[in-house]
Amino acid sequence: MSDRPPTGSGPLDLNQLRTFLAVHRAGSFTAAAHLLGLSQSTVTAQIRALELRLDRELFERRARGVSPLPYADDLATRLAVPLDRLASLTDGHGGGAPEPVHLAGPAEFLGTVLLAELAPLVAQGVQLRVTSGLTDPLLAELRAGQHDLVVATRRPPGRTLLAEPLADEEFVLVAAPSWAERLAGRELPGALDEVPLLSYAEDLPIARRYWRHVFGRRLHARAAITVPDLRAVLSAVTAGAGWSVLPGYLCRAELASGSLRLLHEPADPPINTAYLVRRPAASPNPHVALVREHLLAAARTWSCPERPLGGSAPRHHPSGQPAPAMFGNG
Repeated sequence: MSDRPPTGSGPLDLNQLRTFLAVHRAGSFTAAAHLLGLSQSTVTAQIRALELRLDRELFERRARGVSPLPYADDLATRLAVPLDRLASLTDGHGGGAPEPVHLAGPAEFLGTVLLAELAPLVAQGVQLRVTSGLTDPLLAELRAGQHDLVVATRRPPGRTLLAEPLADEEFVLVAAPSWAERLAGRELPGALDEVPLLSYAEDLPIARRYWRHVFGRRLHARAAITVPDLRAVLSAVTAGAGWSVLPGYLCRAELASGSLRLLHEPADPPINTAYLVRRPAASPNPHVALVREHLLAAARTWSCPERPLGGSAPRHHPSGQPAPAMFGNG
């Protein structure tokens, strides 16, 4: 006789299902064990028992963490809502004042626009716990349950998270007026070889994308200054340290005042879409839905009736609808 547990009959173990959902969201047995307050060996044993019970593997084991197989994605989608609702009852969150909403995204957007946009909700009693960071780590933390909503600079792969387009971020090539005047009439991008480049990362991700999209060539340059905060890059560019490519929303005021100048105004500027990302299960906290709905509604007003300089016509998506400039008149 086999000592393998029978498959396909009888109720599933609730603790195993909770553990499975935690592993699915966290992406590793270790992280799930930490979230659940269990030992890693217990988590491993529960997942193995559930796999035997279902007669199929749920995760692909990797050197760093695990990757859910298609059946696991489907199972997580079906389990998330009922298990989250049950957790809200057993944790004592079914009544009383809602918990704080944990929101995360790019530091520049959070500090420049998001908190001001959500100020009316805070005045009405919504509590926020805001975290800044890069998209990939924030999405991993979202899966693990550390955030409720994440503003991501790209759509997450797979079906474990839900992503809604929030707005478009237009990139602009800018410098202080002193550099703009020295470059006037000279051919770009070659003339910029003589001007210091400022970037938030050594590999120049935004500038490289602009070069490929606008000039149709690779950017071969080395930054004079790198600082991992686009607000600091903006400050240095405005002070006359050199040129950079920045999100239009971030330098809107400087372009409007003339303290910063557009060096180039292409007919088809590079654009990056931002997404508001959440887990598939509805949160038991009603303020999460309130914040989400408020941001999506606000995003519809972030249209671009005119550019800060040049007065060119509004950009449009292929659908014919006006394309929102991310977080302002980029």
